[in-house]
Amino acid sequence: MNSALRFAAPLVLASLVLSLSACKPENKEDTAKTEADAPAATGEDAPIIPGIAGLETEKKQVSYMIGQDMGKSLSVIKDELDLEVLTQAIADQFAGKDSKLTAEQALKVQETFTAKLQAKQAAEAEAKAAKGKEEGAAFLAANKAKPGVKVTESGLQYSIVRAGNGPMPTATDVVRVHYKGTLLDGTVFDSSYDRGQPAEFGLAQVIPGWSEGVALMPVGSKYTFWIPSELGYGEAGGGPIPPNAMLTFEVELMEIVK
Repeated sequence: MNSALRFAAPLVLASLVLSLSACKPENKEDTAKTEADAPAATGEDAPIIPGIAGLETEKKQVSYMIGQDMGKSLSVIKDELDLEVLTQAIADQFAGKDSKLTAEQALKVQETFTAKLQAKQAAEAEAKAAKGKEEGAAFLAANKAKPGVKVTESGLQYSIVRAGNGPMPTATDVVRVHYKGTLLDGTVFDSSYDRGQPAEFGLAQVIPGWSEGVALMPVGSKYTFWIPSELGYGEAGGGPIPPNAMLTFEVELMEIVK
């Protein structure tokens, strides 16, 4: 959460105003032509989209659209908001009433609230990272005892799904592979199978667990790798991968790219 959320709603309105301005005819001839070409309105406030229950006028439809966008923007902090007071503040602004907060007070509230949310998110991230490391370690401890699972000196675990008989890549090679990566809960975070085409990677450019694991594979092989977080994305995580996440990869080594 950052202070940008404070301005989410005004940005929605600004975007709407700009889009409306861009649609305005530039001169009277254009205006006349536009009005002549437009279908006749069925009323002063005819709906843009007829037949929507509860939104029978243009004003209601536009109001609902803007309110919906504001709601989406603010949903991440909905538990921190009093909807009645939020609505009152909007009504006060529309009515031109004096604000209950001075500019200085508003800034103080914003800064204090932002700092509170940042501290809360940091604590949640730390707890999630600790949980991820604990759960990953427990899984690997049990997994290494399963039949067919091998463990390297670094802690990488793997099993041979299909043995190939081609050459083995070195740490400086580029390889073409099909693969699927999943989190401990089974969530697929990346898959060349889903994209319908294999991928090419330089083994010097990927996470250590990948570099080490694929270098063990003869071309034509399919392996499963269980990669400890320290051989993956570590405490930082990345994109859909949480901090300290243990990763599972199914990898088919198709060829070494020359």
